Amino acid sequence: MRGHRGRRRSGGIGAGRGRPLVVAALVLGVTLVAASSVAVWRGQGVSEVGTDAAAELTAPPPTEAGDPPVPITDGRGGSERTVRPPVTLSIPALGLAAQVNQVGITPETGEFDVPPSVDQVGWYEYGPGLEAEAGSIVVAGHVDSADQGHGAFYALGELAPGDLVEAADEAGEVHQFEVVAREVYDKEEIPLARYFARDGELRLTLITCGGEFDPAAGRYQDNVVVTAVPAP
Repeated sequence: MRGHRGRRRSGGIGAGRGRPLVVAALVLGVTLVAASSVAVWRGQGVSEVGTDAAAELTAPPPTEAGDPPVPITDGRGGSERTVRPPVTLSIPALGLAAQVNQVGITPETGEFDVPPSVDQVGWYEYGPGLEAEAGSIVVAGHVDSADQGHGAFYALGELAPGDLVEAADEAGEVHQFEVVAREVYDKEEIPLARYFARDGELRLTLITCGGEFDPAAGRYQDNVVVTAVPAP
């Protein structure tokens, strides 16, 4: 997992539509940025760092006999699960303070949903919340929009190892995470099962679009993924 991923330029998470990918038995569609997005951002030549560190976080920890397998394959958290959703997300290095919405799958399209306002971000409500001790807490956001300009994650690709990300819950408790990796994937090649997993070490996964904008397809060609772990 080094360097830019293959450039087949189709499908995946991001603006536009393509072949859906399956994670946790849900078709997580292809729209993380509104289909109205245009080449406001135009790609920033995001490089990769910390790919080995990110990969090491996905190894599942030992579980006791009888524990249910993860991720839960129907996308639901189970009736006994008590979830503490993030309600705000702050990234001091980017001067970002964004409202976090709970999002899931759009029933009509089977696509991963995100807030219509590009200055807000979406937490995948069927995955781990801030109470979790394992797995990937997923927050996705827009990079830009034709109508609204820069999105909350416009500069996500500028984050570097050591930068801090702060997520606050409804009680006002702030959970601090430290960036360990920044990766770039062709949309068709992003390993969604890895980034939406409920096992492995606890981490915060931030996803947006990146790469060059394809005017014909109406979408960006890559995804930028930033991984952060609980700060010491």
